[in-house]
Amino acid sequence: MSLNKYTQKRNFSFTNEPQPEIEKSISELIFVVQKHAASHLHYDFRMEMEGVLKSWAIPKGPSMNPADKRLAIMVEDHPYSYKDFEGIIPEGNYGAGRVIVWDSGTYTLDGDSENIEDSFKEGLIQGHLGFTLRGHKLVGEFTLLKLKGKQENAWLLIKKNDQFAIDNDILRQDKSVISNLLLEDLV
Repeated sequence: MSLNKYTQKRNFSFTNEPQPEIEKSISELIFVVQKHAASHLHYDFRMEMEGVLKSWAIPKGPSMNPADKRLAIMVEDHPYSYKDFEGIIPEGNYGAGRVIVWDSGTYTLDGDSENIEDSFKEGLIQGHLGFTLRGHKLVGEFTLLKLKGKQENAWLLIKKNDQFAIDNDILRQDKSVISNLLLEDLV
């Protein structure tokens, strides 16, 4: 896992995004979902692994409805400290636009809890990651499934049918879980 692509895409003299440093949680692995109004509104789903945040851009946002299969485009790894990033990325910079932390929490990976990093890598290679989220908004079991025959980095984020599944649009809960701000409140 590397932060080279993250670093190459940013000029830290012009953006207040976190510096590319490897860090880890002390105990449980974290996830974060950032609502990002860049050239197009999307949600960035990030999962901690090996000191970075593995990241997928979800154009329509995550869903708690198992019938919804959300396209998730795998993007460059982000630094662990990005988990708290909210603000405005200035025009002319990669990802220019407003960012809030829409959801955050911890996760567990399905499978071998003894070798979670190996299980995560194997899931990426095989194109199937099963996990359980414990967030403010997203809870329960999910799957990331790599699409075959599509572009190399295309996955689907799917909510499993468990006791937390709902039909309601979870995206209507649109405030930050850190600052309680809406995207348009950022100045």
